[in-house]
Amino acid sequence: MTTFDDENIEFDFFDEPETEEAPRPRRRPRRERSGPPRPPAPPTGLVPLARLVGLIAIAIAIVVAFVFWVGACQGKSTHDQYASYATRVRTVAASSNALGREFAAKLGSSVLKQADLESSLQQYAQQEQQEYDQAQQIHPPGPLRQIHEHLVDAIELRAKGLAALGDVVAGWNSKSSTSTNTAIDGLAAQAQLLTASDVVWEQLYRLPATQQLKAEGITGVVIPKSAFVPNTELVSARSFGVLLDHLKGASTGGTPTGLHGSQLVSVVANPGATALSTSTATTVKVSADLAFAATVDDSGNFQENGVVVHLTITAGSATIKRTQTIQTIASKTQQSVSFGNFNLPTAAFGNRATVKVDVAPVPGETNVSNNTATYTVFFTLG
Repeated sequence: MTTFDDENIEFDFFDEPETEEAPRPRRRPRRERSGPPRPPAPPTGLVPLARLVGLIAIAIAIVVAFVFWVGACQGKSTHDQYASYATRVRTVAASSNALGREFAAKLGSSVLKQADLESSLQQYAQQEQQEYDQAQQIHPPGPLRQIHEHLVDAIELRAKGLAALGDVVAGWNSKSSTSTNTAIDGLAAQAQLLTASDVVWEQLYRLPATQQLKAEGITGVVIPKSAFVPNTELVSARSFGVLLDHLKGASTGGTPTGLHGSQLVSVVANPGATALSTSTATTVKVSADLAFAATVDDSGNFQENGVVVHLTITAGSATIKRTQTIQTIASKTQQSVSFGNFNLPTAAFGNRATVKVDVAPVPGETNVSNNTATYTVFFTLG
């Protein structure tokens, strides 16, 4: 039997290999940087936050600038709308005003006949109807839409009034005193449409429209005035009586009956109201506002229309002429006209000059000795 030596027998069931350290990754050699040393990096998270704040600030600035730009554009656009509207209204007003002046001159014509007046009135009515159509085509800004309707109403009153006056003249029998009285009353009644149109334009249109512009903060835009009848006496019953009297004389080829006349009362130089004299020379100081005012008196028993006044300045070889017309002047009353915008030559200063004023005779006037006056003046620099 074999004998085993227990000491020589070794059981190594759990032998473990010797522990070895895991190989470390090999580091790249650090490259040396040239130049100054880099500053230490900021703490993590501050750089993105700063960028975000900057972007927000820029966005806010852009939004604010955009808001101001939009507001400025809207303000300019609103102003332009009102300015464009006022320009179109000014065109209508200017045309209607010119027609009113032509109407007044027609009533004061000394060579007018019944058929001519009737035709002119109907033509004026058609022209005013065209202005009415044009006024309706104007599109006002929103806040002025309701107010603009009164402008249209004013033009409509003028068109209707002129047409009605033409109808009255057409139906007048110049040989009948009853027809004449009826025509006078009819003309005065229909003419109230013309004077009412001026009230409507001023009180119901222009003033409210101007107030609305102020409420909207619109500056530099002016709503124009419009007056078809510059003097209400022109369309009074008295004036129409004189008109029909003139028409009677024109239709029969004769002259108006009764006392008719006009006379020159005085002439003054303005500014300063220096009265000119026919007996002694007057020194007149010349300025940019130099004007001569001539006062005329209706010395007859009837109202006169379309009284023409002439002024002539003679200074050396230079001659300056001006003409003004008094639309209507009532019996035994006075009216003045002014002549200005003079450009006197150098020769006019320091030398004797003359100012002549002449009032043209009215129809039926027989005494014209007091219609003209000549004044001696010396012009000096004021």
